[in-house]
Amino acid sequence: MRRIGVLVLCSLALGACGSDEPKSAGKPSAAALEGAPAPLAGVHRQASQLLGGGAKAFGKRLRELRGYPVVVNKWASWCGPCRAEFPYFQRQSTKRGKKVAFLGVNSQDNDADARAFLRRFPVRYPSYIDGDLSIAAEFEAVQAFPTTAFYGRRGKLAFVHQGGYASERKLVEDIERYAR
Repeated sequence: MRRIGVLVLCSLALGACGSDEPKSAGKPSAAALEGAPAPLAGVHRQASQLLGGGAKAFGKRLRELRGYPVVVNKWASWCGPCRAEFPYFQRQSTKRGKKVAFLGVNSQDNDADARAFLRRFPVRYPSYIDGDLSIAAEFEAVQAFPTTAFYGRRGKLAFVHQGGYASERKLVEDIERYAR
């Protein structure tokens, strides 16, 4: 009986090893974003939703957000680096959501998988469905997964970061440098 117990414990320990699945930052607080300006509050009301409408709807949203810097994260539920950096976006979008707009672009993904991912990693902003990469093409993000684009207050593309963020600190540096 003792051997069985030892085997079970070893199996559990080994099963946890090598798991590179990131841990969600948890459900972002809606209270932390109370009092956000109307355009940003509109983004927050669509928390974790997948939106259709393609590049036209995405462009319209960017125009509505002029006057505010915008951070756009292209991701997919099947993308390992996207999953690894998503908790950074969970935290930073809540921390900075009264001054900076965050939007997601879910590219080349299955809608059901993307929705399941957003239930596991909820964010206080929507993601636009981009099956054909037409939205990603708007900010030079067709090839790399993930890609993060930074728009200034005037609605102009300021910087595109290809690939995942290795640390939240690097994301914060780019937000502070380009999302102004």
